[in-house]
Amino acid sequence: MKVDWTKDGLANFHQPCWSLLVWSTRSTSGEKKIPLSEIEMKMVKDAIKTAEIHDSADDVNRQASRVANMIKTSKYCVAFTGAGISTAAGIGDFRGIHGKWTDRDKVKEHGEKAKKVIGKAKSRNFQILRPTYTHEALQKLLELGLIKYIISQNVDGLHLLSGVQQDKISELHGNSFVEKCEKCDVRYPRSSRVGGKATNVPAKRCKDCRINHRTGRMCDIKKCGGYLMNTIINFGDSLESDVLDRAEENASKADIFLCLGSTMQVSPANDLVTMGKEPTRLVICNRQVTPYDETCFDTYQDGQQVGSRVFGDCDKFMKSLMKLLLSQEELKKWEAGREARLLQYDLQRKLTTEESKK
Repeated sequence: MKVDWTKDGLANFHQPCWSLLVWSTRSTSGEKKIPLSEIEMKMVKDAIKTAEIHDSADDVNRQASRVANMIKTSKYCVAFTGAGISTAAGIGDFRGIHGKWTDRDKVKEHGEKAKKVIGKAKSRNFQILRPTYTHEALQKLLELGLIKYIISQNVDGLHLLSGVQQDKISELHGNSFVEKCEKCDVRYPRSSRVGGKATNVPAKRCKDCRINHRTGRMCDIKKCGGYLMNTIINFGDSLESDVLDRAEENASKADIFLCLGSTMQVSPANDLVTMGKEPTRLVICNRQVTPYDETCFDTYQDGQQVGSRVFGDCDKFMKSLMKLLLSQEELKKWEAGREARLLQYDLQRKLTTEESKK
């Protein structure tokens, strides 16, 4: 084989070499730059679907400098987050090399063989997960007024745990630690993950996904008496109208969208990033290509680039960015507070120190 693949079908490339391989799979001229066997041709084509790209440290720092200046002059910067900002906390993403949908597609195509290679996925205990550097950085930027609002596709509850107030975020797909009254819509943040399919109250199947969202608890408002339900949006469910309305309202005000850890392929969430002021100033940081990458390279009339595109880990990018947005003294003090914040997170999740290490 031309490529030194690992046993689990992975390989690392410099960008020019990878581009050459990709070109070789698509060339119809008969003069492929690299002659590939039929098997290896298929391996490369499969790899294209999940390829992860990492810019050099210098490139990341260079883009961070541009983005810092953009944020400092912004009047309404909105953050848009996906599963990629939580991978450092231990949560799997969806379309990465070992993402949920990637593994599902492998099973569809290869059946039992793929199941043996993938293995039984471990169920992530959301209770022990803690906010990453990116979560905490976004909360700090909200506190400083440099970011005005967060729109998130994540259900892990890490944004709220980091200190983000509910009126500063739209969690489009729900929150595993929040339940709401199905009658009066009052929301209740919880210290433990909220379940569904309760058997101690009358079951009520959702008309869209056919799942019983009731948690078994009742609304605390005496005159209401409504049943509480989890807020998770399942396949087939519509987004909560009030949550989407707030997202759209804030998206329309945005003069910069800071998009972190998302491939932005899920509608209607991905439509939000182009609802802001024109020209659309998109900053995207993740490991994979998105349908909006080209927008980042749009230019003003004077030829200056409008947005920014960073390939790599969100935590690394945000660390570079925070060095430029905070003074050296502020940054040192804020980063030194991580241990105290972790203790606070444990208290909020009602875990002992030993339990949080499991």
